[in-house]
Amino acid sequence: MFKYDPDRKYPKETEMKAVIRFQDCDPLQHLNNAKYFDYFFNAREDQVPKLYDIEPSEIFIKYKQSWVVYNHQIAYVRAAMMGEWVTLISRIIWHDKQNVLVEYVMLNKEKTQLKTVLWTHLRYIDVMKGRSADHPEVIENYLKAASIEGFDHNLITFNERIKQIKDGL
Repeated sequence: MFKYDPDRKYPKETEMKAVIRFQDCDPLQHLNNAKYFDYFFNAREDQVPKLYDIEPSEIFIKYKQSWVVYNHQIAYVRAAMMGEWVTLISRIIWHDKQNVLVEYVMLNKEKTQLKTVLWTHLRYIDVMKGRSADHPEVIENYLKAASIEGFDHNLITFNERIKQIKDGL
């Protein structure tokens, strides 16, 4: 069961490599736009249990609460091609008492070329009551430990963030 450890240094981002599969591509051999979501979410789902010793289902079972997506922003900067190896990065870039903003970035294998950026806004809800809920203290502590520090999504637009990521490569 998930247990927050205040003495542990939690990673600020997940990262893994993946190959773009034939069945996920269009006739031009580009990754289908809808499939980017699958690659991002599968990568995070694979990495979070390993890096943080947490299964999101444990939160649901214990608290009867979970996060639901209420908004996506995505930019397809450069096509991911069939058979290409890519790097998938995800990080919590902002949160408050009821919300989380996860940033997903797809780069080429060498991490020199930006492919895609996705911002996913999630709301924490009480499933039994069917409405928003505050994060329990243990979840809030985890979010503080695992989030990028000093990032305020209200001070930067999505397009400015894309430029910032590109400039950092």
